[in-house]
Amino acid sequence: MTTTTMPKTDQVTTPSTAQTPLPDADTLRKWLRDMMLIREFEVRSMQAYQNKLAGGFLHVYNGQEAVAVGCIGALRPDDPVITAYRDHGHALARGMDPKVGMAELFGRIGGCAKGKGGSMHFFDAEHHMYGGHGIVGAQAPLGAGLAFATKYRDEVMGSSKNNHVTLCFMGDGAINQGAVHEAMNLAAVLSLPVIFIVENNFYAMGTAIDRSTAAAGHICDRAAGYEMESAVVDGMDVLEVYRGMKPLVDYCRETSKPVFVDMRCYRFKGHSMSDPRKYRTHDEEAKWELEDPIERLAAHLQGAGGVTAEDTKAMAKTVRQEIRAAVDWAKQSPEPPIEELYHDVYVDRWGPYTGTSVPSFMQRRSSDREQTNDA
Repeated sequence: MTTTTMPKTDQVTTPSTAQTPLPDADTLRKWLRDMMLIREFEVRSMQAYQNKLAGGFLHVYNGQEAVAVGCIGALRPDDPVITAYRDHGHALARGMDPKVGMAELFGRIGGCAKGKGGSMHFFDAEHHMYGGHGIVGAQAPLGAGLAFATKYRDEVMGSSKNNHVTLCFMGDGAINQGAVHEAMNLAAVLSLPVIFIVENNFYAMGTAIDRSTAAAGHICDRAAGYEMESAVVDGMDVLEVYRGMKPLVDYCRETSKPVFVDMRCYRFKGHSMSDPRKYRTHDEEAKWELEDPIERLAAHLQGAGGVTAEDTKAMAKTVRQEIRAAVDWAKQSPEPPIEELYHDVYVDRWGPYTGTSVPSFMQRRSSDREQTNDA
């Protein structure tokens, strides 16, 4: 086994941390539950994959939960989020129902994309989660486009001042893609309110970042070429993620200028379920697992948030029950009928194609809102 040397890096910093107060204890407890929910969802996803309930590719988020939860915690509910194919955590942190996500993994009609997208294409427009994307770096131009759209609505069609921030997540393997640099250049030229967040777990699939990327420990230097603000943030601690991201989100919203973030984190599992992880040593993995973001927040709450160890265990139990119920619900959801092959190809009917419609979970939400309004 070859031991990979981590690149020499700048010290992890979080901007304006002294001026960034943490949310209240209830919010922190919710973050703990959200991270537990993501972790348990991924554990059950791996089991489902091994039991051939889920097909295609499966990229789990174990170890990186603090990134999605802390970053999204710094947003407003109507701020757009877009990411790559390791997308379950972002969707759940944004509010997707675990049942709908699990059904998508299982290829069932009750899934967020009617079972047609699978693991890499979680999408929930009502929660402003604009998808995982399977092509490396492809989400960067779309993230710039989302920022352009919100800015246009705010400044041209609305109050004449930008009021939104788009988060565009990517892995460190995407930062050498031309589309990423084109998107960053355009974001700078057009002054778009988008934050490009590199979830830097030090490996692009099985290739260590110092073997594939020049100046691997200093990727924020790339932002200087586009005159962007940048920061290096500890992605293994949700409190540090929030402290780092909140001032950047506020800056981006106020100035309508793009930002670049090197978010240092570590995935506990392989790149995908087919990855034997022979490029990493057991000692390296064990070292990083000591930084488990769930354990770090639980320890903080037990020390300062009035949460006991029994409270944490009870929370974990309810999360396990919720995800088990999600698995059962997904199993009961029917497979898409053969007619779905001709649906959602074009918006309108054309030839043999039958137009498009929203997934059933969005129809249920609309029905629930109508019933509430009638009441």
